[in-house]
Amino acid sequence: MFRLQRAIALGAVMGLAACAAPAPPELLTADGVERASVDRSAYRGELAAFRDSALRLGDSLLLAGGEGNVIASPGSLLIALAMLRTGASGEAAAEMDAVLGLPEADRDKAMNALLASLEEYDGDPGSVDEENPPAKPLVHTANGLFVDKNVPTGQGYLDSLAEHYGTGVHPVDFRDQAVTKPAIDAWVNKNTGGRIEKAPAPYDPGNTFSLLNSVYFAAAWEVPFDAGNTSDDPFTTADGGSVDVPTMHGLLEMAYAEGPGWQAVDLPYGEGFVMRLVLPAKDSDGGAAAVNADLLAEVARGLDGADPEDVDLALPTWDHKSHFDVRAILEELGLQNTLNTTRDFDAIQPGLMITQAAQDANITVAEKGTVAAAVTQINGMATSVQPEPARSLIFDRPFHYQIVHVGTGLPLFMGKVADPR
Repeated sequence: MFRLQRAIALGAVMGLAACAAPAPPELLTADGVERASVDRSAYRGELAAFRDSALRLGDSLLLAGGEGNVIASPGSLLIALAMLRTGASGEAAAEMDAVLGLPEADRDKAMNALLASLEEYDGDPGSVDEENPPAKPLVHTANGLFVDKNVPTGQGYLDSLAEHYGTGVHPVDFRDQAVTKPAIDAWVNKNTGGRIEKAPAPYDPGNTFSLLNSVYFAAAWEVPFDAGNTSDDPFTTADGGSVDVPTMHGLLEMAYAEGPGWQAVDLPYGEGFVMRLVLPAKDSDGGAAAVNADLLAEVARGLDGADPEDVDLALPTWDHKSHFDVRAILEELGLQNTLNTTRDFDAIQPGLMITQAAQDANITVAEKGTVAAAVTQINGMATSVQPEPARSLIFDRPFHYQIVHVGTGLPLFMGKVADPR
């Protein structure tokens, strides 16, 4: 373990000064560590494992979201968990690998390759006109780490995040909620283009560690829908009722596949991305709720080998948002040791215990394209080394006061308060 000040080296003064403002402190990378350059083609097996893991995480998120509309980001959750796994050891490390299906080797290098692939489309979410999504998809991912400046944080952990995740560190004082909460919220707001304004987990001044991943996506369809062809059409809801909803119509070329109980298409954006739409058969048992990771893997195999064809598509517009207690979801998945250990994350902070995990996500789908954002937050508290408690001074009895000119020491006013009423 090394002092946090050593990990952030000479940039610490500037970072800590920035903490005094509501904006997030400047992101500081570990001293002397540059982002590693990796070849994506060398990690095909690991990337496939990440995809399967994300599908399982997505399964759990949608199940936790209930029977109504749900929007989640398994990709954001996977990236955040991979960053947490980088600092894990012992039973927690083994459990995370087994439950999440993470690659046994080259995990961080493979995630670096995944992130680098997304960064080909990076841009500023604040520059997007969401009424007119960009022809070339804009995908902004960000990894933020807020650590308590009064608690030792492992230099090796910070180095690994800098090398493979492009993550730096925001040194803050979690006891100072008036400064730190706005700083974290400002980070969230900035990296989601304002679509998510606040961090998803409730603020807890007892925390000493907050790991965040954000994903922002904005893209126009390769062929936009004609707004003049949008009409109010009937839609059968999950409870069997019928409602009229705005529905887009178009004859479009896209990959199409079908299998027992399902049909699916890949609706293309301008480049590099598609919206995969899976329609269960009318008589399928469970409908959309029955679409699970195994079925989605089958869909992926079908669409991977499908040639584009003309499809007469009718697709509703939608604008949804969701919130998840991710800690409860991870507990349901079986990450018991991971969530309760006070020794297996010592590489991050001494005695670190995971206290909270949450995600917020939203999406808007319309004739011109799609805009979506998500933030995943994993918080923890160092139990072995706690910051010294702040000095307390409570004026709950008669007291004296002055108004003093600092330059001369002149007391312009002087008084005493015997009863403040």
